[in-house]
Amino acid sequence: MMGGRPLLLLLVSALLVQIRASDPLLYESFDEDFEGRWVVSKKDEYQGVWKRAKSDGHEDYGLLVSEKARKYAIIKELDEPVTLKDGTVVLQFEVRLQNGLECGGAYIKYIRPQEAGWDAKEFDNETPYTIMFGPDKCGSTNKVHFILKHKNPKTGKYVEHHLKFPPSVPYDKLSHVYTAILKPDNEVRILIDGEEKKKANFLSADDFEPALIPPKTIPDPDDKKPEDWDERAKIPDPNAVKPDDWDEDAPMEIEDVEATKPEGWLDDEPEEIDDPEASKPEDWDDEEDGEWEAPKIDNPKCEEAPGCGEWKRPMKQNPAYKGKWHAPLIDNPNYKGIWKPQEIPNPEYFELDKPDFDPIAAIGIEIWTMQDGILFDNILIADDEKVATSILEKTWKPKYEVEKEKEKAEEAAAAADGLSEFQKKVFDILYKIADVPFLAPYKTKIIDVIEKGEKQPNITIGILVSVVVVFATVLFRILFGGKKPATAAPRRRSRRET
Repeated sequence: MMGGRPLLLLLVSALLVQIRASDPLLYESFDEDFEGRWVVSKKDEYQGVWKRAKSDGHEDYGLLVSEKARKYAIIKELDEPVTLKDGTVVLQFEVRLQNGLECGGAYIKYIRPQEAGWDAKEFDNETPYTIMFGPDKCGSTNKVHFILKHKNPKTGKYVEHHLKFPPSVPYDKLSHVYTAILKPDNEVRILIDGEEKKKANFLSADDFEPALIPPKTIPDPDDKKPEDWDERAKIPDPNAVKPDDWDEDAPMEIEDVEATKPEGWLDDEPEEIDDPEASKPEDWDDEEDGEWEAPKIDNPKCEEAPGCGEWKRPMKQNPAYKGKWHAPLIDNPNYKGIWKPQEIPNPEYFELDKPDFDPIAAIGIEIWTMQDGILFDNILIADDEKVATSILEKTWKPKYEVEKEKEKAEEAAAAADGLSEFQKKVFDILYKIADVPFLAPYKTKIIDVIEKGEKQPNITIGILVSVVVVFATVLFRILFGGKKPATAAPRRRSRRET
């Protein structure tokens, strides 16, 4: 029995080590109220109100961005700093953009240890961090950020290193999990919903901008280009002479003297006439509105004729046109190439086998967003990928499957009712096109066509093509001539015009 006790203790110790190794270093599920565990910034600029709220359609709680167009800042200090220098570290969190994300961030900052006396209530945009990770979208920006702040051992300065070509933010209102896995071999992997979207190496200049390891040499800032340095590869031939018959004043186009007026041209007919079906509105007040004038329409006689009004010969390209004369270019005998300053050793250069990460002492969310409804949940730091995968499977996946099925059902219902999200966007664009000023004479007809399309969604593409054709036709007429568009409505001429 005595001999078996050490073996039992050894087995228990190994089991405890295994259990401890499988525990997350940090896990925040927001199952309990965050007050007292998280600290909201007291800086004046952060007016956004954080709330503990349920995810739409679920009983699961998260940390909610509750108001639009606000700045938000909240931080949670860790019991013990997490080191990133040894072994694997997994950073993972869940975000649901319940109202979409047109302009704003939904990322987390992993804060490095602060100076003595620092107060978490002072957390703001200037608070130094080690890593910033998560979605950000506004205008042309649409990326899942991964930014490392690394200290240059030569200068002591911290430099932001951005992951090149990061993945895009999913464009929906479903829950998504963002995972960054930092490996001891300098590899970092970015996953969305457990699927790898990007793999990079911290020490590769192809993967981070700027590179963590600075270049060995840099252009000499004190080197100056010599005054006689000629960078012109070609120069005008100094011996060239303009030909005697070169006429620089000849016009590009001339009247086509061989052209004849088409048969049937109606010289005495105007291109537009008063609309014979128009009548003065009953509420028209001549004293207030001035003399009423009927709106103009295309002259129907001109539709059948080659044209109306005064006929003029068309213009044609002038065969004698040569434009301004320039001497031909020849190789420059004094050409020395594009000047560059000489390279000198980079005083900030250092060698590195692996990044010198600062520890993570806190996690903070500091964002500015135009959308509300952003819900953070299941924030995790672990040293085992299996732990992160297990939490993803247990917490996110069931919710996502429910949300996905609901989304499919809503899309099917929308298709049955009429318009899909895509079709709604198409018709929104078409209504904006109808408001273009030079389409005013055709606005009523265009809107009639659009409304017909909304009632019959299966002809959306045909409607789109029809409006685009009208748009292009009118634009072509404006740019290249032709009949002027008819006036859209009767004009009220003021007494000052009479």
